[in-house]
Amino acid sequence: MRPLIAIPCDIRQIGAHPYHAVGDKYVRGVTDGAGGIPWLVPALGDGAWLDEVVDRVDGVMLTGSPSNIEPFHYHGTPSRAGTLHDPARDSTTLPLIRKLLQRGVPFLGICRGFQEINVAFGGTLYQHVQEEPGMRDHRESPDDPLEQQYAPAHRVAFTADGLLARLTGLKEAQVNSLHQQGVRELAPGLSEEARADDGLIEAFSVSGAKQFAFAVQWHPEWRCTGNPVSQAIFGAFGEACRAYQSARRA
Repeated sequence: MRPLIAIPCDIRQIGAHPYHAVGDKYVRGVTDGAGGIPWLVPALGDGAWLDEVVDRVDGVMLTGSPSNIEPFHYHGTPSRAGTLHDPARDSTTLPLIRKLLQRGVPFLGICRGFQEINVAFGGTLYQHVQEEPGMRDHRESPDDPLEQQYAPAHRVAFTADGLLARLTGLKEAQVNSLHQQGVRELAPGLSEEARADDGLIEAFSVSGAKQFAFAVQWHPEWRCTGNPVSQAIFGAFGEACRAYQSARRA
């Protein structure tokens, strides 16, 4: 059986009504990349309900989003006017991440999900990476076609003997870049896996985790089956979810 992989939703306003939503590219990352069955989990922020979610799933993928984590979660300064937040998602994913680690459920974080894991473990974020001395502008141009927005934008160097280096057999890769926020201080318990050429941390794993517990700042879900590095990430995540499924059903 395919593993059941939960994807926590965003809250999106469509017309007069809020919707629980997940982008198609993330669903296809689970189906085509990890070989799993996606389960879209609404952002309800109910801790007791999340325990039941964790009981049922074989893995969790934390996606990117147009919204940003509210800064009070990492003792940051208040956001600028006009910043999009999603408090329902924050109150769902941040406690969920801690439960996943406690229970040994495999998880993969992407973009906002990468930042959520760092914050859940006690790390901090840059709110405007491009304004930091020596940092590049990691944002995409919203006026560009999607093909250009998701094209390779810069190099990341993999940590020697780290998970990415072992999975791919490579020392570096070119990745896309569609974010404004990023890791300022890496949380205790996280190990750097890749760094951009301007010094920004772009991937990490959970130190000593019994399961697959890994995250990247870029977007490997975008047409993941056509990119060897993305295939390696999603393939390893899928294998971990299947192993967890087998152990759970034994």
